[in-house]
Amino acid sequence: MKPTLLVLAAGMGSRYGGLKQMDGLGPSGETIIDYSIYDAVKAGFGKVVYIVREYFLEDMKALVAKKYAHVKCLDGTPLEFVFVTQELNKIPAGFTLNPAREKPWGTAHAVLMAKDVIHEPFAVINGDDYYGKESFAILGDWLRAHENTKGQYSVVGFELDHTLSDSGSVSRGICYYDEKHILSGVAEHLNIAKEADGKVYGDNSVNGDKHIVLDGAALCSMNMWGFTPDYFEKSEKIFADFLKVNIDEPKKEFYIPFAIDCMIKDHSATTEVLSTPSHWFGVTYKEDRPGVVEKFANLVKQGVYPSPLY
Repeated sequence: MKPTLLVLAAGMGSRYGGLKQMDGLGPSGETIIDYSIYDAVKAGFGKVVYIVREYFLEDMKALVAKKYAHVKCLDGTPLEFVFVTQELNKIPAGFTLNPAREKPWGTAHAVLMAKDVIHEPFAVINGDDYYGKESFAILGDWLRAHENTKGQYSVVGFELDHTLSDSGSVSRGICYYDEKHILSGVAEHLNIAKEADGKVYGDNSVNGDKHIVLDGAALCSMNMWGFTPDYFEKSEKIFADFLKVNIDEPKKEFYIPFAIDCMIKDHSATTEVLSTPSHWFGVTYKEDRPGVVEKFANLVKQGVYPSPLY
């Protein structure tokens, strides 16, 4: 069984100032998605599903056709690509869209757009985040081991220290879990940064604590999830309940952690927290770009990746 990689690539980076998914950051102009797909193929994935917006669908298709035409899976078969669009009006029947809404409904809504094209265990990632080859290997192994299970999902947890930005504070969802690494919740922390004393500080948005010291080794979610196909049916029901309350709210969004939290509370699914030694990095701010370019150059020098990648 070859898992599928679902890439969330529909968002514009408001803080970054452009379409990050198409920005060439590697030594030969590679995008972050290029490296994620390379690592996924090495980890045994067989299909890539892109979630995009209609207005740049054709650009993404042309880019993919040019870059990945000769990419093969580990078994020698061509890597398969599927494109699905996320638009704000793609909601269940019976709901009337508020004309004041300008953006789609968030990450969990984006994942639902792929329900008709994914029938195997799959990973979900952000298109503008670098997760590292170890993370894809760990998640790929987990997905293969859960081919015939239902109601068991996973999230890859990155150490908080491995996810900070040198260009400003960040928000992170810190994972809470039991001794078996089963997730009990994800608490959003805001304004996280390492300060002059070497400690990491942030604000807990759940209980309101401000400027508290955070554990740099705490595992946080960077939106790298592992699901089996039954996730779609469960999430769709939660989305309908969400819309009953929020259909008229122009800015409310349906996020993956919210859907997972609902499943935890109603005991319909469990989520295992998988730890990774990889360092996450990304382009949250425009100022992050030079550092990311340098990181990819160093990874090439270390022999982690070839250049050009494809």
